[in-house]
Amino acid sequence: MSDESGTPSPAPETPGGSSGVPVGPQPEEIRFFGRTWVEHDGGYTWRRVAVAAGALVAAAAGCFVLRFAYEGLAIADVGSFVNVLVVLMFAICSALAFRRTWDGFSKRPDPGTQASLRGFMAIGFVGVLLAHFVRCFSEAPGEKLRRQEYATAREQYERRANRRTGNPSKKKRKN
Repeated sequence: MSDESGTPSPAPETPGGSSGVPVGPQPEEIRFFGRTWVEHDGGYTWRRVAVAAGALVAAAAGCFVLRFAYEGLAIADVGSFVNVLVVLMFAICSALAFRRTWDGFSKRPDPGTQASLRGFMAIGFVGVLLAHFVRCFSEAPGEKLRRQEYATAREQYERRANRRTGNPSKKKRKN
């Protein structure tokens, strides 16, 4: 994907096209997986293992940092009420961020809503990382959604291509 506009970048290879133009729709890349999710080749299994391990390590490191923050509040003696609020805030935000991330694997989130919840998702970063960890046990995060979109695009392309076969100038016209 292009970092500036958020639009899919063109495919680097051009299968079947002699003019250098890709033939038909190209599968969308998934972060850390590229296009290996299409055929489950190119180290796909090892990538899933690495992403799961990385997400779990990052979540554990995040919890470790949050523990230091909590100890900082305890040292500052801000009171038990503030301590409970901070713990509840991170727990609730992490749970909700997990759910939103999990739902985002099966349907495209609304960009406006996604932008407005960016801070909320940053607070619940542990939930986001745990959602990625759990999802890697069954597939690459977002693979099912992209596979459905790719199959739909291929089907539509095949229907359009079959309708347009032949040279239209050689068609017999009805008089």
